[in-house]
Amino acid sequence: MKLLIKNGHVIDAKSGLDKVTDILADEGLIAEIGEDIDPTGCEIIEADGMYVIPGLVDAHCHLRDPGFEYKEDIESGTRSAAKGGFTSVACMPNTNPVLDNEAMIKYVINKAKAEGLVNVYPIGAVSKGLKGEELSEIGELKFAGAVALSDDGKPVNNSSLMKKAMQYASMFDITIISHCEDLDLVDEGLMNEGYYSSVLGLKGNPAPAEEVMIARDLILAEYTRAAVHIAHVSTGLGVDLIRNAKRRGVNVTAETCPHYFSLTDQACEGFNTNAKVNPPLRTQKDVDAIIEGLKDGTLDIISTDHAPHHRDEKNVEFKQAANGLVGFETAFPLAITCLVKPGHLTLKQLVQKMCANPSKMLGLNKGTIEVGFSADLMIFNINEQYTVDINKLESKGKNSPYNGYKLFGQPQYTIVGGNPVVRSGQIV
Repeated sequence: MKLLIKNGHVIDAKSGLDKVTDILADEGLIAEIGEDIDPTGCEIIEADGMYVIPGLVDAHCHLRDPGFEYKEDIESGTRSAAKGGFTSVACMPNTNPVLDNEAMIKYVINKAKAEGLVNVYPIGAVSKGLKGEELSEIGELKFAGAVALSDDGKPVNNSSLMKKAMQYASMFDITIISHCEDLDLVDEGLMNEGYYSSVLGLKGNPAPAEEVMIARDLILAEYTRAAVHIAHVSTGLGVDLIRNAKRRGVNVTAETCPHYFSLTDQACEGFNTNAKVNPPLRTQKDVDAIIEGLKDGTLDIISTDHAPHHRDEKNVEFKQAANGLVGFETAFPLAITCLVKPGHLTLKQLVQKMCANPSKMLGLNKGTIEVGFSADLMIFNINEQYTVDINKLESKGKNSPYNGYKLFGQPQYTIVGGNPVVRSGQIV
């Protein structure tokens, strides 16, 4: 059946659309955009008073499948993504087995087609087994369907191996997503090194542990002329390093995550393990720098780094607790509440960072509202407030520090290929 979205305020960064209009979807594609489209034979969604934007694209998440399905699997992860307004997600390779060969890439693609509610694109491992010792078969991964390469969860410590990875990736026109962390400088640090780590008596993870590796990978990208994407930037100096590299013409893109513009290391007070992430939450000065980096375009993308864990992996002493938080269902509302509402970003700029730019970085034909493109859409009310309840999350993981937060912009409809998978904020 055809789907007609009527009277929504359509915002699209790529095409420049910014007006109240109708959208007709037919056979999975956007067939027409205009006023007073004939509704004959259509299912109608009345979007009066709401915004219609492209379905969100997440360039960095963890679906835990295969191997860690007790934390999350493709079905539960894509349900969570859909409820958060995401229609396309790219999942990291730190699974068991690792996504370092054609068979594992195909496994994710095929399982997602069978069980997933949204589009799933696997990211292949830079090194075999994520061991940082031997390059994966990069061409094999690309041709199998990998959209990027990363050892996320672990840094590629060997600089020579990273240089070779960039050179090979460049030959196959695929981007490396770099997890920037100098493990010697981390030195088993548990949270940001600073006032709150001292108050809590926890070993600190200093900002230079991230910044040194950002600098290294920017230098290598400049040398090899390869495309590199810096993951989950959390520090002010990290933003400056990327900003200066862009001015020199380095082929770099960069992302941050909602927790780095909405929380500081103070969230770890009371040994709150749901605020234990990697890289760690930093200071207010860093938060301000992250927001400035989003405003001036240094940070191109907002990703979730959705990292679900079982309750038993968080309900332990801070030192033993796993790193990570669930992000699909709070990412967009946090961006609306913390960035758009205060005037740091316009809604069109946010759409650029959560739809168009991640699509471009990953080489996907997604993230825009144009005739002939996939009818992947999201509809939301920017002025309707809701309260986060972790017990109502679709993800198996409930490890969120945002329980009880009042946020704006909860997605009301998520439409994948012309098919509504979320209606009135609930999975269909």
